Amino acid sequence: MSRRIFVQFPARHEQENLYYVEPSIAKENQGHRVNQTTRYLQSVSDQKGIEIGALVNYLLIDAIKVGASDIHIEPWESTLVVRIRLNGVLNELVHLPLDLMEKISGRLKVMASLISYQTDLPQEGHAPANPELGGVELRISVFPTVRGEKIVIRIFDPSNRSFDLASLGFEDETLQMFIKLLARPSGLILLTGPTGSGKTTAIYAALYHLVQRSGPAISISTVEDPVEFNLPMISQAQINPHKDFTYPVALRSLMRQDPQVIMVGEIRDPETAAIAVQAGLTGHLVISTIHSGSTAGVFARLINMDIEPFLLASSISGVIGLRLIRKNCTYCAQPYQPESGFLRLVPPEALETATLRRGVGCAECVHTGYSGRTAVTEMLVVNEVLRDAILQKMPTRSLQQVAIEQGMQTLWDMGLRRALSGQTPLEEILRVVAVDQF
Repeated sequence: MSRRIFVQFPARHEQENLYYVEPSIAKENQGHRVNQTTRYLQSVSDQKGIEIGALVNYLLIDAIKVGASDIHIEPWESTLVVRIRLNGVLNELVHLPLDLMEKISGRLKVMASLISYQTDLPQEGHAPANPELGGVELRISVFPTVRGEKIVIRIFDPSNRSFDLASLGFEDETLQMFIKLLARPSGLILLTGPTGSGKTTAIYAALYHLVQRSGPAISISTVEDPVEFNLPMISQAQINPHKDFTYPVALRSLMRQDPQVIMVGEIRDPETAAIAVQAGLTGHLVISTIHSGSTAGVFARLINMDIEPFLLASSISGVIGLRLIRKNCTYCAQPYQPESGFLRLVPPEALETATLRRGVGCAECVHTGYSGRTAVTEMLVVNEVLRDAILQKMPTRSLQQVAIEQGMQTLWDMGLRRALSGQTPLEEILRVVAVDQF
């Protein structure tokens, strides 16, 4: 078990004045960098000396420097824990006294122009780019819990976001087929996967590809919730349910705007689904996301939204299942032997030529063993055989089997390739790909 680092202020109640950070994020001064939050806390003599504005800035700077995507600030039983999401996984950064909760919450609410005295209702806001924080933008969400307010900060770094299709990490066959689907003048392309699996980035890259290919000769419009990045030469709209500007309302109006390509942030309800399917049938290229347990399960999800199977078979041109896996750190990756239970999942002939590697942790990867993430995909292209299967309302498992027989490589197949070539440990694939998906 890893040892934690403690910073304690002299006080009557020891538990209320306890600070610690995980060594995976901040190391002692033994050739490793101590994070700025810990250094700041060590520099003040007692809790009263903490300047909340400085503390919040240090928390943000530490998260930004290591490339975190989110910061979670949450009251636990006896401490206020700050965790950061690195490569999709939460890591503890520091624990603070619960007494600081209201002050930190108030500071972040001011930054996001929220109502600082309101503590019993959820709030969401946006903090614009700040040069002191490296020019990143922050989306701040405050949620009331029985112990106090939980705050989640999403970090957007415009300078570190690429919308180049080739940089998404898609496998070559998936990338080429995706580009072919984007070249079609009409049809519905759907991306599915859990939250944080790279769906929005993939869609933005697809739109950017279309703009690069056609320039001002193409009309592209989006309806999103929210608009995460402003894209050049694209009309982007953000829904506002409080003013009845919903996905269906926006899409119905958008159809009179003469678009050639329509991006729908997410298909959530039958009405949005019906309009998106109809648009794909009437000469528009529609790109959207939908939540489903599996790639083949998208059809059952839409049928449950009262979309007729013959409409799905005619309008949907392809479905892409997406997951993000952590890549081994190139500085500390070493050959390793997975547990025998995991090895039984791998075909024996594949193990003969496998190069299994795992990062052991070093200063370059903040002692996590991983550096960056890449995509694992499952590309289902709707051809005549699949159309017949959809029309017959085949169950999801049977539909997936038909797709595999037509050449679809599953998430497990694609992920296993990554593991056998040493890009990521086998355990990482099993963490991301559910057992029933292979």
